[in-house]
Amino acid sequence: MHLFIAISLPTDICLNLRALCWGLSTASWINHKNMHVTLRFIGDTSHAAANDLDAEFNSFHARAFRMRLSGIGLFTKKDRIKTIWAGIEANSALSHLHRKVEQATQRAGFQPQGRKFTPHVTLGRLKTQHVDLRHYFETNGAFRSKSFQVNYITLFESYSGHGGPHYVALKKYPLYVPESLYPD
Repeated sequence: MHLFIAISLPTDICLNLRALCWGLSTASWINHKNMHVTLRFIGDTSHAAANDLDAEFNSFHARAFRMRLSGIGLFTKKDRIKTIWAGIEANSALSHLHRKVEQATQRAGFQPQGRKFTPHVTLGRLKTQHVDLRHYFETNGAFRSKSFQVNYITLFESYSGHGGPHYVALKKYPLYVPESLYPD
């Protein structure tokens, strides 16, 4: 099993992101149905380890929150542009959730992630470096979504296949939604 924990995005947000996936002939764009915010990549995992992970997340406790996507950026590797992404506005609740996910994953027996958390939604991957990104960034760089509620996180399994990876939601884990302090 090839697993990861992520925040699923509302359909309307994914459709807004799909509108950013154009104009670069050398990009391999992500299908909008596969767009998400990865909280923790887990990788190849046995069924027994996946069960341990599920047990940790069944007792997981973190608050629901609102979040907004904002801006476009790039990831590079060895001075080569690899990935185009949509960013996430600074959000202490998201940072807190990420720390809790990392702790739960380690309690389930997985090694620490070992890299800085950079929350984002992957839009596409560049196949070649010979591309002028100026027009793309001038047109799309000011992207900002509406804010949306994050009420659960999802354990996904990833399958490689023709046309790119395919993700299957295995289980959703609800986040705590506090009762209003001042009920109507």
